[in-house]
Amino acid sequence: MALTAGIVGLPNVGKSTLFNAITKAGAEMANYPFATIDPNVGMVEVPDDRLARIDELIPAKKIVPTTFEFTDIAGIVKGASKGEGLGNKFLENIRQTDAIVHVVRAFDDDDITHVTGKVDPIDDIDTINLELIMADLDSVNNRLSKVQRAAKGRDKDALAELAVLEKIKPVLEAGQSARTIDFSDEEQPIVKGLFLLTTKPVLYVANVAEDDMADPESNPYIAQIREHVQNESEVIGIAAAAEEEIAEMDDDEKADFLEMEGVTEPGLNRLIRAAYKLLGLETFFTAGGKETRAWTYRKGTKAPQAAGIIHSDFERGFIRAEVMSFEDLDQYGSPAAVKEAGRLRLEGKDYVMQDGDIVEFRFNV
Repeated sequence: MALTAGIVGLPNVGKSTLFNAITKAGAEMANYPFATIDPNVGMVEVPDDRLARIDELIPAKKIVPTTFEFTDIAGIVKGASKGEGLGNKFLENIRQTDAIVHVVRAFDDDDITHVTGKVDPIDDIDTINLELIMADLDSVNNRLSKVQRAAKGRDKDALAELAVLEKIKPVLEAGQSARTIDFSDEEQPIVKGLFLLTTKPVLYVANVAEDDMADPESNPYIAQIREHVQNESEVIGIAAAAEEEIAEMDDDEKADFLEMEGVTEPGLNRLIRAAYKLLGLETFFTAGGKETRAWTYRKGTKAPQAAGIIHSDFERGFIRAEVMSFEDLDQYGSPAAVKEAGRLRLEGKDYVMQDGDIVEFRFNV
């Protein structure tokens, strides 16, 4: 499942540092704008404590966590939608992602240059968002000129798309993102086909100093950011430079460092889980034997399609799914006890998968 969250922001806010910490991919970093030109893509494992507990109760030879992609996209500057900086190339890179992780600088350091000369996360957010809005407005206007001609002939599809475009345009012109619009179920496929930047879900990451690592909420910039974006998006604080160092430590060093900092887990774990949720992803498990494995699926997926994530034959020949929840396994202590308690379920083709399901698919090809 090749879903990706694109890391965006102004130059020198810590995007590549954060990407390095997440993926240990060695993305180039430099204290000057546009160090990242072509987008770097890296796979990241999703931290999930349930895997260890499942393996404890249903032993397997190995444990395989689920993964998804992060893409590090070059810094955007004011005027990018009109070709400034490295311009539309990077807006197109964002268009290829499924969600946006928007990094803003939330620390003061005279040794690290800010592209505007001052640390102002609200201005940074507005600069990026305006460029995305302007790029979308260009796309909508270009599409409108084509659709209006087809709509004059009373083409049903053109009329439907025209209504959606006319709904979106004034919102963008008012400086608002298209994600603030409530679209009907009938409109959603049309919106998806427009590939707009501002319909993508956004997670704001405040890059804080290491001193704020244990309690990022104490950082005054975070309160400003949260008030500014209101309920539109989640905001989390991450000390990217410290997280990059932690990512390079062995397990013992990492545990000692986190204890010294008064932190229970790396901040990256929170970020990865938040981005996973932002993408609309959930996890089911297969357990025992050669491997206990976590599998990623999109929320709302039915059992046969989830089976197809493992192998196309599983979907093609799907008969039923034997399902228990992680919570039941954790409570009762074994598959046999779950079954004895009447909590093992047989589900058919219409079953909608639930996060934490432990499944054995029955199929016949």
